[in-house]
Amino acid sequence: MHILLVSAHMIEIVNDDVKKKEHPLARILRSNPQLTVPLKDGDTVEATLLAKDLRRAYFDLRGKGTGIVWGVEHVQAREILKGLKAGDAIQATVLQAENDEGYSDISLTKAMWQKNWQDVRQLKDSGDLCTVKIIGANTGGLVTELQNIKAFIPVSQLSTENYPHVEDGNKNKILEELKKFVGNEMEVKVLDFNPKNEKLILSQREVTGEGMKEVLEKYTVGDTVEVIVSGVADFGVFVRFVDNPNIEGLVHISEIDHRLIDSPKEVVKVQDALRAKIIEIKDGKVSLSFKALKPNPWDEAEKLFAVDQEVEGTVSKYNPFGALVGLGNDLQGLIHISEFASMDDMKKELELGKKYTFVVTQLKPAEKRIILKLKK
Repeated sequence: MHILLVSAHMIEIVNDDVKKKEHPLARILRSNPQLTVPLKDGDTVEATLLAKDLRRAYFDLRGKGTGIVWGVEHVQAREILKGLKAGDAIQATVLQAENDEGYSDISLTKAMWQKNWQDVRQLKDSGDLCTVKIIGANTGGLVTELQNIKAFIPVSQLSTENYPHVEDGNKNKILEELKKFVGNEMEVKVLDFNPKNEKLILSQREVTGEGMKEVLEKYTVGDTVEVIVSGVADFGVFVRFVDNPNIEGLVHISEIDHRLIDSPKEVVKVQDALRAKIIEIKDGKVSLSFKALKPNPWDEAEKLFAVDQEVEGTVSKYNPFGALVGLGNDLQGLIHISEFASMDDMKKELELGKKYTFVVTQLKPAEKRIILKLKK
C-alpha cells in the first residue's frame, strides 16, 4: 500500500481549481509517495500543517502518511485552521485511515474535543481550582465554559454568600439575583462530568468549603447550636450560626419535622431564630436537624392507637398515594387511593379540612406508618 508523505518545503499553497477533477495540491503530493506505518480509524496523531486553501488542508502525520481535512470537517475546523501556518503541529483524530485518494481523513475538532475532556478529567482528579467567566443564568443556576466546553453551576453548588436567598422562593426573583453574576469571574472546582452526554457540572461550594474546614473544627456532631434562618429552598433550609455568622449550614427537608411536609415554607421563614443539632460535618460543609431536638411522636404511637381502632382525623392534603389525615399529637395517617375508584372519587368523599371517622388497618411506628380506611 502506498501512502503519501512530503515535507513542508516541497509544496506551495495554490488556489483551488474547481474546473479540474483533481485538486492541484493532491497532484503535487501524489508525486512523492512512500511506504509508511498504517493508521487505524480513531487513532490520535500529531499532525503538522503542510498546506491549506479555502477548501482543504494537508498535514504530515509524522511518518504515518498524509492527512486531509476537507468537507464538513474543514468547515467545523475553520477557526482552528485560521490560526495555523505551515509547520505548525496539532493533534488530530483519524476518521478514515485511507480514503479513495490515498489520504487519511482526519478531524481537528474531534481531537480538540477529546483533549478538552481529558483536561477536565485531570482537573477533577487533581481537585485544582479553575477560574471561569459566567456567560448566562437560568432559574437552576449559572452557565459558563471550561476548556471550551459549556458548563453549569447549579444553584445548590453556589457558595453560601452567593446563594440567592429569596424568601418566597419566587423563581423570577431567583433568576434576577443570578443574572447579577453574568460577566463576573468565579473560582470553581469540577464536580461531575460526562463526555458522552456532554455534561459538565462545576461547584463554587467545593472551593469555599476548603476554608470552612478549620472554622468547623471547634464543632462536633451532636452539638446543639443557635441559628438564624438565612434562606428557604424547596429542598431545605439554610441557617447561619448565631455565634459565627460566617458558618452557614443546611437543614434538609427530611430533617425539618417528624411529619411529612411538602415545603420548608410550611414550617419556617427567613430570620426565624431556632435551635438545631449538628448531624454531619464533611468537606467543610455542615448538615443540621431541627427534628432531632423535637420529641418523636411516633414513640407514643402504639400507646395512642391500635389496629381496628376507630379514630377521628382531618384530611390535610392529597398525594399520589392517597390522602394524609391529621390524627393529632403530630401524627399523620394515610388512606390509600386503592380504597376508592379513582382520585376524583376520593376527593369527592374526602374533602380537605373536613373531619371523618376512620379505622386503623396498619400500625407500624418504626416505619412511621398508620394506614387507615374510611368508616362507612
